[in-house]
Amino acid sequence: MDFTGEERIAAPRDIVWAALNDPEIMRGCIPGCQSIERLSPSAFEATIKVKFSLLSATFQGLLTLSDVDAPKSYTLSAEGKGGLAGFARGSADIVLEERGAETILHYRSKAELGGRLAQLGARLLDSTSQKLAEGFFSDFNAAVVAKMARAEGLFKSAP
Repeated sequence: MDFTGEERIAAPRDIVWAALNDPEIMRGCIPGCQSIERLSPSAFEATIKVKFSLLSATFQGLLTLSDVDAPKSYTLSAEGKGGLAGFARGSADIVLEERGAETILHYRSKAELGGRLAQLGARLLDSTSQKLAEGFFSDFNAAVVAKMARAEGLFKSAP
């Protein structure tokens, strides 16, 4: 499964970059994320519950950052095991493009599922994976804009 997309975020690139590396923001934006913990500057451990049609699975796994070119781009790779449901692994190339006061977040993702999940059929898996990715980037956009609005409010109210 491969898909691409972009999200226009009303925030400067350095703010978007910081949010992409903030476990609390990520936890709130990853659909079904139950926990995420930073293990090192380039690794996170996560537990994510995902529903594919009638099958629901909780994945425990590792998220790693590579090819980091701060604050412009990185590759986020994930690998998780969902018990009897199978496994999931994938990656997303993230590129942040400055456009004035906005940032265009470009992504190219690919995912692979195995075990019982792979038996659900490619169309259902592609559709669900795309919805999860779109949901993440939409929620991420909202979280960054909200965080920026709170920060601006603090600066305006400071004496």
